[in-house]
Amino acid sequence: MNYTIRPIREEEYGYLDEFLYQAIFVPEGTEKPVREIIRKPELQVYVECFGEGQADFCLLAETDGKTVGAVWSRIMNDYGHISDEIPSLAISLLPEYRDKGIGTALLKGMLVLLKEKGYSQVSLSVQKDNYAVKLYRKLGFRIYRETENENLMLADL
Repeated sequence: MNYTIRPIREEEYGYLDEFLYQAIFVPEGTEKPVREIIRKPELQVYVECFGEGQADFCLLAETDGKTVGAVWSRIMNDYGHISDEIPSLAISLLPEYRDKGIGTALLKGMLVLLKEKGYSQVSLSVQKDNYAVKLYRKLGFRIYRETENENLMLADL
């Protein structure tokens, strides 16, 4: 599959709502939550006023003129927060574009971008049952802290 990875443009920030919704892990056999869930304050930290923070970076994946994935970083008090010097990541793809290498390309691109911007580490939070844990480990993330259901992971850049 041919795709391109590129930085988001300001007029595309609204796309992050869709990718935030797609980032919600839904275990097999569980119903997807209603879209309004992304309006909750604990989820709005991922997208609200995006572009205003020093670590607000986003890369989009496109194929055939359609935006199919996004990875973005922020310093925010989210599930992946470790400190105010370490950005947290969110990443998601439209379901029909998963398992095609696009997520790996997005994540690798973001790790390079953050390093170029002077960051030495990046974090993320992932549910232990999420198949993406393998991808994160492959790209250098390690478990920093864990709860019953989630891993807070950290990567050195």
